[in-house]
Amino acid sequence: MTDDLCLDKQLKDPAMFNQMSKMFIVVATFVVFPPNLYAEEASNPNYDADRAANAGADQYGMKHYVMAFLKRGPNRDRTEEEAKALQAAHMENIGRLADEGKLVLAGPFIGDGEVRGIYIFDVTSVEEARALTATDPAIEAGSLIMELQPWYGTAALTEVNKLHALMAETLM
Repeated sequence: MTDDLCLDKQLKDPAMFNQMSKMFIVVATFVVFPPNLYAEEASNPNYDADRAANAGADQYGMKHYVMAFLKRGPNRDRTEEEAKALQAAHMENIGRLADEGKLVLAGPFIGDGEVRGIYIFDVTSVEEARALTATDPAIEAGSLIMELQPWYGTAALTEVNKLHALMAETLM
């Protein structure tokens, strides 16, 4: 059977005709209305060039960071008093890193899971973040371990600590 006769037979079958019609509609839609895979970029009327430059933002308002996942470490057996002192030192270190502009976000996860919290460091390399995490007393004591990952996110995070200072009624 020639290809023409085979196609003619398929078109006479109502189920096959229906299926082929649907495929034709899908193909025709993409030809007539092609998907805009490369959306046209529009200028932002609210763009603040100085603020973007101060934050280290790229043209999309984004930048590179290193995210740290703080996980339960192998050495967590402490008295309540020791745990409280270690937590205070851990929080002091967080404050110091934030004041230096190296830590733009930190916080615990809710619950008692294996992953205890996150840090987002305003650094460009995992090595630099690793050196900063080594200054954390909870890391030094083995109470926490860190998993570090390069991350690309909004440059606006560099302003979070300033905003937090305006919103925290009680200082930690």
